[in-house]
Parts: sequence; C-alpha cells; structure tokens
Amino acid sequence: MNNERTNVMRILEQKKIPFESHAYKPDASMSGEEIAALLGEDPSHVFKTLVTQGKSGQHYVFVIPVASELELKKAASAAGEKAVAMIKQKELLPLTGYVHGGCSPVGMKKAFRTFVHESAKELERMFVSAGKVGFQVELAPEDLMRIASCEYADLV
Repeated sequence: MNNERTNVMRILEQKKIPFESHAYKPDASMSGEEIAALLGEDPSHVFKTLVTQGKSGQHYVFVIPVASELELKKAASAAGEKAVAMIKQKELLPLTGYVHGGCSPVGMKKAFRTFVHESAKELERMFVSAGKVGFQVELAPEDLMRIASCEYADLV
C-alpha cells in the first residue's frame, strides 16, 4: 500500500479520528460497486458523495451506498427544499475542491449541510472517498457524522 496522504487523511489525523486508508488503481469508468469489489467490501458499506443544489440556491451533500440511487424527492424533503438537482460535473471542483470520483464529505472548501443515508447507522465501519480518485478512508459512521456535521436521512 502506498502511504500517500490526502487532505481528508490529514484532517482526520488532526482531529484524532481513527481511520484506515485504502488505495486502489483507479479506472475512469469504474462504478462504485467495482470499487467495493476491489476493496473486498460489501457495496452497502462503501458510500459515494453527491452534491446537489436546492431550489433556494443552497448546496447540499448526500452520502449514500454506492449501489444506490439518490431519490431526489427524499433528498429535497431531508433538506427542507421543494426540489434538489444534481450539480453539473464541471461545477464540482470549484464548489467543493474535489473532482468527480474523488469527492469526500470531509474537507470540502465550504461546509455544506450534509446527509448520510440512515443505513450507515447499522454499520461499525463505512468507506468514503479520501478526496482523491483511487483513495478511500474507512471509519466509524459516528466519527464521520461528527467531523462532517452530518444528519441521517432516508435518501434512497
């Protein structure tokens, strides 16, 4: 395993949050399920980070299992919006500091209201992007909830 540190890993270390980092050889066309398989993990433990914009203009972050689709109506309801829509891929980097496939709920340029699918409550450990394509961090859901000020919601 290479021991490259991402900004997400540095933030977790600084906040003394226990985590394990995992690196894999990324492929641009790789699905979340394929990444879970590479990690040797159940896809229900590996989460993707999605960024949306509500009707109000506010941005929201949703963290859901990789094999699931975000239900925009449920997402809007959780955020208290009439509707939310996915942001365009080209807006991701300037808004969050992360690229598509390497977007993490930890360490975004700005703190956005963040929701994690409620299935994470049942897990001891979950995986999220380490902020760079090819890197994941594994941590306890309650640690993610604390560091990224998340809320649980039914999103899928």
